[in-house]
Amino acid sequence: MRVTLSDRDRRYITRFEDETGATARDCLVYDDEDRVVFLVAAGEMAQAVGPDGRRVRRVEDALGRTVELVEDADTPEAFVANALSPAAVQHVTISEQGDRVAYAEVPDADRGAAIGRDGRNIETARRLAQRHYDLDDVQLT
Repeated sequence: MRVTLSDRDRRYITRFEDETGATARDCLVYDDEDRVVFLVAAGEMAQAVGPDGRRVRRVEDALGRTVELVEDADTPEAFVANALSPAAVQHVTISEQGDRVAYAEVPDADRGAAIGRDGRNIETARRLAQRHYDLDDVQLT
C-alpha cells in the first residue's frame, strides 16, 4: 500500500532521521495533542531512541511535540503487536471475512496500555495498520 505524506510530514521525517540516524517509514501528526508518531524501520528502534532516550528527546525538542515510536514489521500480525506496545500482545489474528480486521489478544492487565489515554494507542494502531496493511480495524480480545 502506498502512503502519501504531506510536506510537513516529510520535514518531520527528515528532522527525525537527521537527529537519530534511524529510518522513519511514516509519521502521524496529531495537532490537537501536540504529538507525532514515527514508524521506525524494523531493527532500528534502539538507534532511534538512543542512549537513555537522548536521541528521541532531541527530536521532541526540535519539533516542540511529544514523540512516540512504533517499530515496523514484516507481517500485519507483528505490526499490530508492535503498534500496541507497551502492552503485551499474546496473539494477533487477521480476519478476512468481509472487512479485514486484526484481533489482538491482550491480557486484562495490559488492556489499559493497549487502549491508551482517551483511546490514543489503539487509534494510532488502527491508523497505521490501515495505512500500511489495508486493515479496516484493530480490535482487542
